[in-house]
Amino acid sequence: QVQLAESGGDSVQAGGSLKLSCVVSGLPFGDYCLGWFRQVPGVERELGAIAGISDIGTTSYADSVKGRFTISQDYAKNTLFLQMNSLSPEDSGMYYCAADPRWCGTPDQALDHNAYKYWGQGTQVTISS
Repeated sequence: QVQLAESGGDSVQAGGSLKLSCVVSGLPFGDYCLGWFRQVPGVERELGAIAGISDIGTTSYADSVKGRFTISQDYAKNTLFLQMNSLSPEDSGMYYCAADPRWCGTPDQALDHNAYKYWGQGTQVTISS
């Protein structure tokens, strides 16, 4: 059974930084894709792609976060991270990590939320101006 558990969400002021974590367990051995997505506040069921990473470390980013956010993983701890810098109020929302047992070496593959099978419960990020 695949399980994902996010943590690290908080309320910070614009310009600040946060680091989100997601512990992933139960993924079958082989190719996998991990990603971060954000639910737009006030818009039901609209998920915006943030970043994705393949099992070999190939990363993909949404244009809105390039240069500010960094996705990474700790293989030993089965943990996915999202380092977020230079935060703005537009970055606010519920952040979800997702996993899928497939290769995702291209942005189209890594940033398509419809292609992910497993999801965490989310962690709230609130950025005040």
